[in-house]
Amino acid sequence: MNPVFNMDAATLSPVALFLQADLVVKVVMAGLLFASLLSWAIIISLWFRIRRTRKGMAKFEGDFWKAEDIDAFHKRETDNPLPSAKVLAAGVAEWRRSTAGGGIDKAGTRERLATVMGATAASEIDQLSDRLNILATIGSVAPFVGLFGTVWGIMRSFTGIASAQNSSLAVVAPGIAEALFATAIGLFAAIPAVIAYNRFSHGINRVEASLNRFADSFHATLSRQLDGSR
Repeated sequence: MNPVFNMDAATLSPVALFLQADLVVKVVMAGLLFASLLSWAIIISLWFRIRRTRKGMAKFEGDFWKAEDIDAFHKRETDNPLPSAKVLAAGVAEWRRSTAGGGIDKAGTRERLATVMGATAASEIDQLSDRLNILATIGSVAPFVGLFGTVWGIMRSFTGIASAQNSSLAVVAPGIAEALFATAIGLFAAIPAVIAYNRFSHGINRVEASLNRFADSFHATLSRQLDGSR
């Protein structure tokens, strides 16, 4: 086997390409690798969080509708961090405030209950989707950052050709390879981020729909109690 070919293959390895790259390209590659690591950390964290939230909400809501005493159930689940529990707590608190006086404004109470539970549900969804914007940013920006590294590396290759006055493959290959490697890292960071963003957006939308259904059902339950009160 040709020893020159072996040397070139080693020179074009990912580690060698990074070490031989220009400072600007190194910064681009390092930034993209950091973005990729950050993206995967968020992906793993959100996957567990959304999965845990959906399973917890399903169990909580099932237990709630089986409960005979709403107040007793609420006291038992006071410290529950699930979005459904927060909506329940907000509804119960508003119900107690609105019905504490002698005369009850039924229309106003219904409106306040809907407003408070809707705002709580929206707040919980905002917290659940807090880091989705980071995935969206990485997915949209990383390819262009990699492209910048590619352009810079190709410019450096042309400068090397001009200096050496030689356009052979041995002269241009390292610069072109490191330039394309920057694009590859950009795609490596962007593709998982885009896929995860779309999947998590769908999952959070399902959580939001379930939470809104629970809020509406609980509002209807309180509204029926309100009709029975004087």
